Amino acid sequence: MSTQAEVEVSYDVSNEFFRLWLDERMNYTCGLYEGTDNLEEAQLKKLQWLHDAARVTPDTRVLDIGCGWGANLEFLSTAKKVKSSVGITLSRSQHAEVQARNLPGVNVECVDFRDFQPEEKFGAVISICMMEHIATPEEVREGRHIAAYRDYFGKAHSWTQPGAWFGLQTILRNRVPRNREDLRDIGWLTYEIFPGGLSLRLEDVVKAVNPYWEIMEIQTRREHYGKTCAEWLKRLRHHEELIREKWGDKVFDDYDRYLRTCVTGFEKHYQSLAQYALRRID
Repeated sequence: MSTQAEVEVSYDVSNEFFRLWLDERMNYTCGLYEGTDNLEEAQLKKLQWLHDAARVTPDTRVLDIGCGWGANLEFLSTAKKVKSSVGITLSRSQHAEVQARNLPGVNVECVDFRDFQPEEKFGAVISICMMEHIATPEEVREGRHIAAYRDYFGKAHSWTQPGAWFGLQTILRNRVPRNREDLRDIGWLTYEIFPGGLSLRLEDVVKAVNPYWEIMEIQTRREHYGKTCAEWLKRLRHHEELIREKWGDKVFDDYDRYLRTCVTGFEKHYQSLAQYALRRID
């Protein structure tokens, strides 16, 4: 599992920095470009898909594991009028941002999911690109990742009521690059931008959900994530002068390289993305 220090390398550069190039709600995951070319609309469509996958109603108590800066919690609270939702994150900057949004019916905790102890059970779970932080590259190489993922699904099961649904989204590892430069860039990204984490293979999720959750639907969104990253890169470059002035050349150069690598990765099938509707096995 990524440590708090590693998570903060990824997400605590500065909330203001991320606000410059993410969408207005600060979703830091793939949008769903169905019937739109607009990033803001694509991110809303993504949140709607996961809301529907988790079978959320206004009366459902919802847990958001790895809630980021609160984009999904805000969507649930304001657009869907969900009365009670809880977000957990390991990033102190993200935790502060969610608190500052002061969303009705929303509570947020800065906690490792393994230490989370809810006061009451949930009727639905949503987790958007958090599983990538569960197993380190070393644990994957040693074959210990499936047990770690299964523990995550087991904890989610223990926190939910019978009949619960789970809207899940994960980045996937697909082909291994045969191009030396691409291989170097992806290795650099893994250790410099997201230390302590690694994207999953689709079969990892299929193995690890048992015996806790049944996979009812899977959608893959490789092209959508490529488009999302290209839009982030465009927005980042639009603010190049300000970013270099305020956070330094290294931050701009690193994030430009990272987002270029992501665009290439999705284009060449090195990476993909999956969304899942899971039903609790009671």
